[in-house]
Amino acid sequence: MWSLVQYRRIRKDVEQEWERQMRRTSSSSRDEKGREQSELQRPISISGVSIPPPSTPPPTSSPSDSSAPEQDRRRDLEKASGREASESAPGPNLTTTAPHRSSQAHDDEKTYDYDASLRRHTSAPNYQHHDAASGTIVVGKRGHDDPLDPHNWSLRSRSANIAVLALLIFTQGWASAADSQANTPIAQALHVSKVAENLSQALYLFGIGCGCLFVGPLSETLGRNPTYLVSTFIYLFFVLGSALTRTFAGQLFCRFFAGLFASATLGINGASVGDQFRPVKRAFVFPVIAWANVAAPAIAPIAGGWIASSPSLGWRWCAYITLTISSFAFLIAFIFLPETYLPILLDWKARHLRSVTGDKRYISKHAQTASFSRRLRQVLPMPVTFFSSEPVVAVLGGYLILLYVILFSFLSGFDYIFKDPYGLSTGLTGSCFASIAAGATTFTLSAPLLYTGARRATGYVAGAHVAPEFRLWPAIVAAPLLPVSLFWLGWTNYASVSIWSGLGACFVFGAVATAVYVSCYEYIIDSYGEHAAVALASITMARYLVAGGMVMAARPMYEGIGVHWVCTLLGCIAVVLAPAPLVFYRLGARLREKSPYAT
Repeated sequence: MWSLVQYRRIRKDVEQEWERQMRRTSSSSRDEKGREQSELQRPISISGVSIPPPSTPPPTSSPSDSSAPEQDRRRDLEKASGREASESAPGPNLTTTAPHRSSQAHDDEKTYDYDASLRRHTSAPNYQHHDAASGTIVVGKRGHDDPLDPHNWSLRSRSANIAVLALLIFTQGWASAADSQANTPIAQALHVSKVAENLSQALYLFGIGCGCLFVGPLSETLGRNPTYLVSTFIYLFFVLGSALTRTFAGQLFCRFFAGLFASATLGINGASVGDQFRPVKRAFVFPVIAWANVAAPAIAPIAGGWIASSPSLGWRWCAYITLTISSFAFLIAFIFLPETYLPILLDWKARHLRSVTGDKRYISKHAQTASFSRRLRQVLPMPVTFFSSEPVVAVLGGYLILLYVILFSFLSGFDYIFKDPYGLSTGLTGSCFASIAAGATTFTLSAPLLYTGARRATGYVAGAHVAPEFRLWPAIVAAPLLPVSLFWLGWTNYASVSIWSGLGACFVFGAVATAVYVSCYEYIIDSYGEHAAVALASITMARYLVAGGMVMAARPMYEGIGVHWVCTLLGCIAVVLAPAPLVFYRLGARLREKSPYAT
């Protein structure tokens, strides 16, 4: 709805701009006509003979009528010249003609002045350049401070947009883990094993991974707003289906497609942040988006555990609660979320200019670019290309994959980490996820410090570019703590050790996961520029696909080798990846020079 208001507002601005232009053009024409009348009214003196102007102004009804007084004046001039010649020494007969402009010439000059005025008025505001080859006028933004550019919207409106976007991310991230603590009652109701029921979470993650590569080109073709809203609307029906289904196959079908349509929100949210915030302010905003991505799967089991253990509610209410909060988020987004992709906004402006002026030459650069199918053909091979040829994407992407593997393995693993050793109920086991959410929240509260550091690093220059290596500082500090938290969790997992020890380790993991998420995303955005969206989509796809596989493997792993060795195995992988942020901090500039995709 808000995008419709936005669309009409752009049309109103174009109409007002055009009216101002027409008034300026009309004023210019009146001034030119007055100057012409002054010329015609001025007496002409030739060799002392003064020829008065015609007594009446030339009529403008037709070109033939307007030339009659001019012809009379020309004859007077010829007579005067003849008399002058007869009185003077013998010589050639000189005929002098008064300055004259025909009505057609006057119309041509008016047309020229109008076009010149239009160029002066619209060269900055309305278009970038004339394309002589195609005869079009390419519409662009007015300059760095164009109010149409989302980067120049008020901080209040952009903050509201991020709040709405974070709500969408949170609710659809919530859905990935909402029924994780109801594994046992769902398995009993659908007559399957607990391991088989883990497919419910796994297929949701597979759906997200499968959709990520499609939603980027789709949002660049149709815009961010319709991509978010249409996909979320369809997602709601599949969430409803997963609540109502009475078969295991029906549940898996609905969960996969719910994840597929959730991929729009979870796959392109970083692009929406880049649409609205320049590099320095992103240091403040990105932790909020990271919190929504990391904390949602950690908070959902808290509610899910208590819902599943309630005799009056039952496991289906895990999906009903998800549907309720997701519907609320959809309504808020439908009413308040605007379009933020600038090429689409310029396309709207070009459309309004064609309608208001009647000039079909106005066109946006977006309308001249590749279609969705062509964009898709360009994007589909890119994950293999990035992971095989770009060490930054491969290593930092591997880091994010590890974080999500750990996070989603905990959905099943907390039964073995907390429930069995300490004899906790299902509700209390789900509540243990609050420690991860608390860690993520603690890091997010440090966002003002990151913003202050970014401003200091750029010398407090507005709109300055931030060196990509600066983004790595949170990961440099946090990376060594990831293996520490995993070893801590694994080797203190005894009934004789306080439960608060394990919760403390999970708190550290939540803070580390959010810090590394922020660093990796911002570093890739700053390093790859226009290719960042494809790089992040590739990482997101791999992250969710591998995490979905880990969900299926988690329960057999914890049962087979125990909590101690599962955490030790994951901790050893974290040790190998821990130096990566520091290595990229020192070698990142050289790697970007060798990359064909880095900026």
